[in-house]
Amino acid sequence: MRDRFLWIAVALYAALFTWLGALRFAVHRNFVDFGIFAQTAASAFGCFCNAIEGSHWAFHFSPILYVAGAVVWLWHSPLALVALQALAGALAIPPIYGIIERRAGAGPARMGAIVVALYPALAGTIFNDFHENGFAPAAVAWMLWAFDGGMLGASFAFALVTLAVKEDQAIFLAIAGGLGAWRYRGERAGRVALVVALLSLAVLALFFLVVQPHAAANPLWSPTRFYAWTAQDLRALVPGGILARLGFIALAFVPLLFLPFRSRMMWLAAAPLAEVLLSRMPTTFTMGSHYAGAWLGYAFVAFAFAVRELPQPRVTRALWWCIGLCVVELAVANPLHPGMNLRVREARDARLDSVLAALPRGISIATQEEAYTHLALADPFARLLPEDPSVPTDACFILTDAAYPDSPRLQEYGAAVDALVREGAYVPIFARDGIALFRTTGLCR
Repeated sequence: MRDRFLWIAVALYAALFTWLGALRFAVHRNFVDFGIFAQTAASAFGCFCNAIEGSHWAFHFSPILYVAGAVVWLWHSPLALVALQALAGALAIPPIYGIIERRAGAGPARMGAIVVALYPALAGTIFNDFHENGFAPAAVAWMLWAFDGGMLGASFAFALVTLAVKEDQAIFLAIAGGLGAWRYRGERAGRVALVVALLSLAVLALFFLVVQPHAAANPLWSPTRFYAWTAQDLRALVPGGILARLGFIALAFVPLLFLPFRSRMMWLAAAPLAEVLLSRMPTTFTMGSHYAGAWLGYAFVAFAFAVRELPQPRVTRALWWCIGLCVVELAVANPLHPGMNLRVREARDARLDSVLAALPRGISIATQEEAYTHLALADPFARLLPEDPSVPTDACFILTDAAYPDSPRLQEYGAAVDALVREGAYVPIFARDGIALFRTTGLCR
């Protein structure tokens, strides 16, 4: 782990994705979740809330966001979140290098590190809007690297970090810990694994029986919508739904030559993969979404174990194939969607930034995605326009920018804003270059 090549790769990865994320933010291509997590991080040592969800505890058990809160407190910029997620992705590289190097030596370990750095699903997760799932691949990989090396104290510490990411990791660790306790029964490693399993069950009980019901206005846990299968969903499985899931598996594992399935460690990835594949919504098994963070760490570790068990003449050839296939997938099915998310900064971007910078801080304002993501960190009362045109907004101000005609919320609620103005509920107080600001004529909060 002292290989200079490794840490140069980590630094380059973190720098590259910080730069790419900054470019995306500058051209207003972040989506709703970036604003949600910016407001949650900014309020981490207060309400731990945002204007879309209310309390984030109502949706997820994510104490890891206190780390994001501390970073934002030190560097009060949205780019702090971009850089933090880029670093989290880069830190998934060293433990995979370390697992391979223990048995196969530095050469294959370096090539394995390159595979992780080029792996499309990781790139898509890290380039996506900031999410707590961005921390999971590195936390899981470091935990299993330490366990494999007999560093049980360090493994337990990384297990705590993994449990702090999101409640689904507690499910996966309860299973992994149970399997480890059985595999190493009678040994110290087995006892540590059992403690991790029991602690994971305790976290699940704490979240679902205490935290989430206390924080949620609606006791129904939001992610259950992914698994609320209907007869129509079941009919859509054949053939489209099944083909979509097979396509996801191909995009996920062809770049790894399906090597993870050669290792028994892949059993640890079974539950995380089931979480995304059993969803009725394709969002979870779409490359480039943050949901890949749930299974990436386990799949990487299975890949590393499989690589180090390959016969020496085959390992180099297999890793070259992996590198080549990663490059091919980035060329033909890039989960970063660079044509959509990376472009030259335009005059409309500068105009919108200028107007947003001139707004008073902390005002109650409803707007579209392009503005919300840039206001969120500094304004806890900034929110999105409603999805449903029949739902009124009680914001003091409404801001729209017609220069972004593809904005989903502008398309969904633009006509409703016009109706509110015609009815006299809001009056225009600023209009220029397609940007319009309206103030309510009634009470607001």
